[in-house]
Amino acid sequence: MSVECDKSDHFNDECGVFGVFDHPEAANLTYLGLYAQQHRGQESAGIVSTDGHSFHTHRGMGLVADVFKKSEIKELQGKHSIGHVRYSTAGDSGLRNCQPFSFEYAHGGISMCHNGNIVNAPELRKNLEQEGSIFQSTSDTEVLIHLVAKSRAESMTERLVEAVKQLAGGFSLLVLVEKRLVGVRDRNGIRPLVLGKLDDAWVLASETCAFDLVGAQYVRDVEPGEMVVIDENGLQSVKVLEDCTPHFCVFEYVYFARPDSTLEGVNVYQARYQIGCELAKESPAEADVVVPVPDSGVAPAMGYAEASGIPFQMGLIRNHYVGRTFIEPKQSIRNFGVKLKLNPNRHLIEGKRVVLVDDSIVRGTTSRKIVEMVRAAGAAEVHMRISSPPTKHSCFYGVDTPDAAELMANKMDLEEMRKAIGADSLAFVSFDGMYTAVGKPRSMHCDACFSGEYPVPIEGPQSPQLSLLKIHNKKQ
Repeated sequence: MSVECDKSDHFNDECGVFGVFDHPEAANLTYLGLYAQQHRGQESAGIVSTDGHSFHTHRGMGLVADVFKKSEIKELQGKHSIGHVRYSTAGDSGLRNCQPFSFEYAHGGISMCHNGNIVNAPELRKNLEQEGSIFQSTSDTEVLIHLVAKSRAESMTERLVEAVKQLAGGFSLLVLVEKRLVGVRDRNGIRPLVLGKLDDAWVLASETCAFDLVGAQYVRDVEPGEMVVIDENGLQSVKVLEDCTPHFCVFEYVYFARPDSTLEGVNVYQARYQIGCELAKESPAEADVVVPVPDSGVAPAMGYAEASGIPFQMGLIRNHYVGRTFIEPKQSIRNFGVKLKLNPNRHLIEGKRVVLVDDSIVRGTTSRKIVEMVRAAGAAEVHMRISSPPTKHSCFYGVDTPDAAELMANKMDLEEMRKAIGADSLAFVSFDGMYTAVGKPRSMHCDACFSGEYPVPIEGPQSPQLSLLKIHNKKQ
């Protein structure tokens, strides 16, 4: 959902990573790179830099601009740096799980951060603990660090390759040692990782919008199963994992990524706009105005308006200055959570038949409140259109989602959902419509949250500290 009135009724963003190698302002650039990717995680932020001899670290809870001040950036010395913004999907919320993690082991210092979820982390962690490993966090990232530390391979690259081969799931990983930056992507390329160049420096990020802010040039996406090793000799590509089949997360196009990013050769804004066009063709409505639920509903609503010939209007205005905390009224105000973020423009809605466009329906509570709000503003009819297929299954690859049993589309048919949210009509874009808009075949994407078809099997008992791993693959 586009509105965080109820945190549990929302596909919460995952994490974002950014890395720089061989730039005199590495920490400053990393700060900016994280700032550009703040939408991917608002819970915590961290940066680790190195001058080739020692690590310098600062991490904290909160937004990037709150965690880092000028004095703290100044202390992050060195020409190499990695950073991370986090929304917890594996492990609890707290400073001990803020990334990047840094450790000293037999071969020196190492720092690491990642976006995604290692689905076999509970089993790996159990084995490591039985062998004597001691963990200081509940994050699945730390499992990988222990695998690297216990490896007997000679070089850092070989140790990392050996460790990564033991992982299953969807992840994009950055590793920093004193004089080397490494980026790794899972064999299915579920989570994004892009490579860029800034003068003579190399940069890695979750999204290309981070390159735009720092002035870097996009070079290419890191390939599924690929490891890029960057040192003073340049960049080396190593194919780490075999049987690589692309299954990029299609929900990056629908919601997660910033609309000005380009991922896997597809501009996110254009994909969303075209989804709206397809939705208008598939599910037309006799209406007077098309209104988006900001922000991720804006592009598909514009596409819907263009294809349908119905005028587009910003009938819902979002308050962008709502912080993490606020004083709630002593007396109950109906739909207070939604009203805090959104307010209808009655002048544009009153007496009109409204097509309301949003990116998804999770539990449905927020959708119902938004429909109620639009009706209260005087709408004659409210027709809900969703720019993704019905969300019926949980994600296990780095996105915080409710259990499948709690998802509205998993327990109701379309008509039941329509009645529950109070709309005059309800329609979702089809799989064919979504992939026509994206411009790439369905076989190259992961759409498990819609279809239940998981490219990486979810097997075995799940660890209670990995809060995302709550249900098994229903197909098994």
